[in-house]
Amino acid sequence: MEIRGLITKTRQNLYDDNHWLTYRKLGVFGITLILTGILLGLLEPHHRPEPLAHRDTIRLSIPERIGTDNAAPADSQEAAILSSAYPDTEWESVTVRQGQTLDAIFRQQGFPISLLQEIILLNGETRGLTRIRPGDIFEFQSGTDGGFRQMRYAVDDNRYLVVRLEGETLSADIQPRDVFAEIAEAGGIIDSSLFTAGKLAGLSDAMVMNLAGIFGWDIDFVLDIRKGDRFVVIYEKLYRDGEFLRDGRILAATFINQGERFQAVYFEDGDQAGYYAPDGRNMRKAFLRAPLNFAYISSNFNPKRMHPVLKRVRPHNGIDYFAPRGTPVYAAGDGTVVRSGYSAANGNHVFIKHANGIETKYLHFSKAAVKTGQKVKQGQTIGYVGSTGLATGPHLHYEFVVNGVHRNPRTVPLPKSEPLQDADLSSFQQRAAPMLTQLSRLESASLYASVK
Repeated sequence: MEIRGLITKTRQNLYDDNHWLTYRKLGVFGITLILTGILLGLLEPHHRPEPLAHRDTIRLSIPERIGTDNAAPADSQEAAILSSAYPDTEWESVTVRQGQTLDAIFRQQGFPISLLQEIILLNGETRGLTRIRPGDIFEFQSGTDGGFRQMRYAVDDNRYLVVRLEGETLSADIQPRDVFAEIAEAGGIIDSSLFTAGKLAGLSDAMVMNLAGIFGWDIDFVLDIRKGDRFVVIYEKLYRDGEFLRDGRILAATFINQGERFQAVYFEDGDQAGYYAPDGRNMRKAFLRAPLNFAYISSNFNPKRMHPVLKRVRPHNGIDYFAPRGTPVYAAGDGTVVRSGYSAANGNHVFIKHANGIETKYLHFSKAAVKTGQKVKQGQTIGYVGSTGLATGPHLHYEFVVNGVHRNPRTVPLPKSEPLQDADLSSFQQRAAPMLTQLSRLESASLYASVK
């Protein structure tokens, strides 16, 4: 037993010696590394590391320091220069909630209500702050003491109302917002509907409606659209403060309907602005082809039609457009209301007299929106779809009369607006030329893609 214990103790002593030697070796190695580093630092020439490249996407709320960490501006004037060169751009944004008032927002920010009252009395623009709505956005900057420094409010898409407190002085002015347009292109081929094709092309519903509105005097987008019809569009995408805001106006477009090409280019010069065909012809006609957004035609122009209520042959001197009750009906052209009233057969109805011996008639309104003798403009709401009078359901009965003779509203040649002339035509053609070239390129690309 004594021999075995001696052997065990000897092994333990050897282990402890080896373990101590191991730690001693590590300690010596560590000290050697430290001394080596110091010597290399003394021998290496001094130089400061290159600063990191500035990234445009990073915005600093304070200026970068210049020189060494301990360096400071020589005097207050230099400090002011640095401060103005690197303004604090951090804003705290507050979105107005339902039922929330501006004084509640000021209390939330810790600003006195007396300050808000002073702001509102500054000028006409600030007085408008009493009419805020849910969803409006106010942005605030506070000073180093937490007090009010400045506030801005979006008056509209293009302008800010900015209120500042400098010392004891309040000021308010209008500043432009950073809105810019980017030119975008889109094209599509209709398979089932214009809206579906527009969605696939990346267009919003509003942009598709704008496209239909441009060509709506030449194309009936309910009845004339066919599978295989094509379109290309050049339009604006608007960005505000670096973020996408909304789609802008269409600048130029081509629509090919049943093999026939229609083109339009936006032109603005002085008092005139609108869409024109390449030859300078205004896309806007003197009359709308259909005076409402309808679902389908329930009865066509037919001089020998069997009347559905009277059950006898009676000429149908117009077109019946089916649409939901209450759908707005528009004046087909500029003119004067010569009758707005009610009769047993026509129900609530409106007759409008236009230039060149033309009269349009609108029957079976749920209610009229104009009075006899009133002047109206093309596109103005004159009534709403209903089923008053001799009608089996809600629809608009629409007639187009030329010099006392009823004509088919769908096929009658519509009077054209005056085309551009002389200097205006020359100016338009110069501006339209690059747009038409771009449209041609897009058409070729879309046709190639469809064949491929």
